[in-house]
Amino acid sequence: MNSRVNRRWFMGIGLGLGAVGFTGAGALLRRPSDAVPAGDRPITTAKITREDLVELRTVPGELSYGLEQLVASRVTGTITELPAVGEIVNRGGRLFRVDDQPVVLFFGTLPAYRALSAPTKGKDVKQFKENLRALGYSGFSVDDTYNEQAAAAVRRWQKDLGLPQSGTVELGRVFYTAGPLRVASTKVAAGAEASGAILAVTSTTRMVSAKIKAYDETIARPGTKATVELANGKQIQGVVQSIHAAPDSESAGQDPALEALLSFDDPAAIADANPSGIRVRFVVQERKGVLVAPVGALVALAGGGFGLQILDGDSNRYVAVKTGLFASGKVEVNGPDLAEGMTIGMAQ
Repeated sequence: MNSRVNRRWFMGIGLGLGAVGFTGAGALLRRPSDAVPAGDRPITTAKITREDLVELRTVPGELSYGLEQLVASRVTGTITELPAVGEIVNRGGRLFRVDDQPVVLFFGTLPAYRALSAPTKGKDVKQFKENLRALGYSGFSVDDTYNEQAAAAVRRWQKDLGLPQSGTVELGRVFYTAGPLRVASTKVAAGAEASGAILAVTSTTRMVSAKIKAYDETIARPGTKATVELANGKQIQGVVQSIHAAPDSESAGQDPALEALLSFDDPAAIADANPSGIRVRFVVQERKGVLVAPVGALVALAGGGFGLQILDGDSNRYVAVKTGLFASGKVEVNGPDLAEGMTIGMAQ
């Protein structure tokens, strides 16, 4: 846990425990050997239990499609057509049109960086040919050589798109991403010059974003699991896919913030979720199978530290305890005189 959080949190715990220690059963500082007069027995009691103790951090969540990516035009001319916001573009689909000719989406991880014509060779050639084959074009081998057979297939593709049938793939005619895209926004209007960013796009998979403080970064590392609770009370397990600086996270008077993006094994589980009232719970710390007592049972000891009032029939005494994790109104307790099932007094 971040030291800043520690100081803040333990100051609050200390104040609360101070109030507990000086009221009711803890009205006087106790020594572990103190016997408790019969009239000083607590009104309420609790049990020491053995359980898993978990400290959670709960933050608001929002429905999201993930990080936005800008699509710029490498083709010069005038923007003559733009997609609608929210439109899904698949392989071979039109992203926008320049001089009434389409810029096309292909799938791949290698960005287009040159024109393709015979006899070009390279990984970008193979990536392009894989897409052409996936769209149903044939008559060429899917390898890293752009030859006359590939050029013939490209001419057929260009004819279908209404492009000049040159057999050469000009730079900027194809834009590569890992999969289908959703149009998040348009950055220019039809009639504008085709330069700079034209669209902002995202993935098509529904996700949940959660904003956390920068000092809590360790609780939301990629691969971390978290529980997402929807407005209707339904709980689903998500996994952090990425974490990045939150928009407007440096506002005056506010701590820097991060935004974690969570995905789901079954995205349909949040497809129709109410966008309001979403909460995300991250695990901060966890202790498995430890002895646990209510925080309100702790009393301040004269020699320092804390203890518990142990009740055993008509006899009762104070014993010193070592505290561990505090969470959900409970505290991890350790000590040679403690055992599961013991009855303890609650400070009044």
